[in-house]
Amino acid sequence: MGKKKIITKTEIDNNEQTTGPVSVAKNTAKKQVLNGVAHILVSYNNTIITVGDLQGNIIAWSSAGGLGFKGARKSTPYAANLVAKTCVEKAKKFNLTNIKIIVRGVGPGRESAIRGLAGTGLNILSIMDDTPIAHNGVRKPKPRRV
Repeated sequence: MGKKKIITKTEIDNNEQTTGPVSVAKNTAKKQVLNGVAHILVSYNNTIITVGDLQGNIIAWSSAGGLGFKGARKSTPYAANLVAKTCVEKAKKFNLTNIKIIVRGVGPGRESAIRGLAGTGLNILSIMDDTPIAHNGVRKPKPRRV
C-alpha cells in the first residue's frame, strides 16, 4: 500500500491555492464545408442520401426509413424528395453551397431525389451516374444429362 502521508493544515492551504478551476477552451466552431458531394443510393425498397465533403468525410445523411416511412412507402418518389430536403437542411449548418451529385442504383425515387436536391437552392456542379453494371453475368448451368 505504500507509506502513509500525514497532511498538515499548511499543506492543505498551499494545495487549494494552486489547484483552482481550470478553464479549457472548447472548440465549438463547426467545420466549414463549401463544396460537397451528395451520394444518392436508390433501390427498389429505400432511398438513402449521404452528403460529405470532397475528402469523403460525412457531414449529413438521411433515409426514407429514418423519416418514418415503412414498407412500400419508403420507395416512393415523395419519400425520396423529403429525404433530399432533410439531408440538405442538416448539411446547410456547415454552410454548404456547391454540390456534386452521384446517383447509384435504380428505383422509383431516382429522379425525385435529384429534383429534391436541386430545389433547395444549392449550386449543382455535376450529376454523375455510378450504377454498377454487370459485365459478364453469372455462369451458365451445366448441361442436363438424361
